[in-house]
Amino acid sequence: MQPQLNEKLRAWWWHRQGLDGALAGATPAQVLERTGWARSVGGVGPYLTLFARAGTSREAADRAVASLEIHELPSARGCTYVVPAGEFALAVKASESFAGAEMKTAYKLGVTDKEVDKLCDAVIAALAKGPLDPEEIREATGSASRHLGEEGKKKGMITTLPLALGKLQASGDIRRVPVNGRLDQQRYRYILWRPNPVAKFKLTPEQVQTELARRYFQWTGPASLAEYQWFSALTGKAARAAIEPLKLEQLAGDRLMLPDDRAEFEGFQIPKHAQYAMLSSIDGLSLLRRDLNSLVDAKDYGHKLLRREGAGGGVLDLPSHGIFDRGRLVGLWEYDPAKESIAWMAFIPKNKDLEKAVQRMEEYVRTDLGDARSFSLDSPKSRIPRIEGLRKAAAGA
Repeated sequence: MQPQLNEKLRAWWWHRQGLDGALAGATPAQVLERTGWARSVGGVGPYLTLFARAGTSREAADRAVASLEIHELPSARGCTYVVPAGEFALAVKASESFAGAEMKTAYKLGVTDKEVDKLCDAVIAALAKGPLDPEEIREATGSASRHLGEEGKKKGMITTLPLALGKLQASGDIRRVPVNGRLDQQRYRYILWRPNPVAKFKLTPEQVQTELARRYFQWTGPASLAEYQWFSALTGKAARAAIEPLKLEQLAGDRLMLPDDRAEFEGFQIPKHAQYAMLSSIDGLSLLRRDLNSLVDAKDYGHKLLRREGAGGGVLDLPSHGIFDRGRLVGLWEYDPAKESIAWMAFIPKNKDLEKAVQRMEEYVRTDLGDARSFSLDSPKSRIPRIEGLRKAAAGA
């Protein structure tokens, strides 16, 4: 790809992701509608997504969760994302075909559909009395759920309760809410979802995939079919069928974009001045396409802190949170809770604007979040090697 075109694509993705300041002050739901659902894995990703684009405080994000303006749901690929209210039904339906995957394992352990359906009824009856955590549900449902023994433990399926909870979430009958109202932890209670968001949803499974594809290419087009296929977890045939009604246009080799975006892209100009943003390691800018190579300058590929995977050593995922400028990865960062500071390094010379961006994020993490875990098991202790690596790189070691 021509360097000039690649630079324009980066800046365009940056623009489409609302990282150019266009979404300053927007509500959490508006941010997610415009830039895409925020992947959630028990870390700070959703908070950093909202803060980087709209300056959203944690308190404001948590209020949006509490008022059901946004919600964490099983969504694309059956994975959890934080989704805006207007797209709850689409997200739930997008996850539906993946909800039965665990049942294939359960069948081998002697679990039947009838047994799970009976347990689902028991869970609904228990939650009719109010929100409950998994242990409280287990106690309330009694013999309706059962232990699957040593064989189940080996297969990562200890009891039948998660099967029922997963099925009821996929059907929109229940939802889970964070115990302390925060998105960066994984302790939940379950509650009945009334009215059921999918009760009046009319799209067929094929139409659901097309609508998901439409949003995907709005969020991060131009993108390749392979990149969309990864995001949706569809087969090649199903992915091609999903995008066919969109009449996507080809750009830059195998990249595709919505026809309505073509004219805007052609007239788009790369911003002349730096626009720094501190993003999470699973921010949509990089994760939606999962092609970090396109955001990294060739001279930075070989840096020891960048994880290199796949044929040819291509970079797939960020090893730490990222620092970007108009779509280009220009540095990496981690939060050190022991020192209440950010450890960071840059592939470019440090400057006042870059240092100001780091200070702004440091203040946000210290005062609003307390820490910046990438995922639920990302403890301060496990992060020490990454922090030390960043500080050595920053010092030129």
